[in-house]
Amino acid sequence: MHKKSGGQEAQALGRSRGGFSTKVHVVVDGLGNPLRLCLTGGQAHDITQAPDLLADLETDYVIADRGYASQALVDQIVESGTQAVIPPHQRAKVEREYDRWLYRERHLVECFMNKIKHFRRVFSRFDKLAARYAGFLYLVSTIIWLR
Repeated sequence: MHKKSGGQEAQALGRSRGGFSTKVHVVVDGLGNPLRLCLTGGQAHDITQAPDLLADLETDYVIADRGYASQALVDQIVESGTQAVIPPHQRAKVEREYDRWLYRERHLVECFMNKIKHFRRVFSRFDKLAARYAGFLYLVSTIIWLR
């Protein structure tokens, strides 16, 4: 009898309007090179993975978009001795200051995502198992580091 490899959640497959999808959460350095990444289903919110991705990370700044504007996450970042460069949510009752000039560097994450999508196997996710897909993402990340 074959051993089951888990359901859709275990394989980082989630339902969204477009069908099955996988979300790649990534942390990059100041040059746009990947440091950490993880996979979740497409319907998962970004902030659910942020504490794990930022754990034990020594950095001066954490730059993120409004999807990470939770006060609990900002407090965790500040407690670790890092400056949070995250704009407040549009409906926030208290406006939080952030460095708008430094926030422009967030494009490095978008540039990394664009680089990995040059690999056909990444943008189409032919792999059924999340471990195989993550392995290929690590391979692509290594190639990007070596360029």
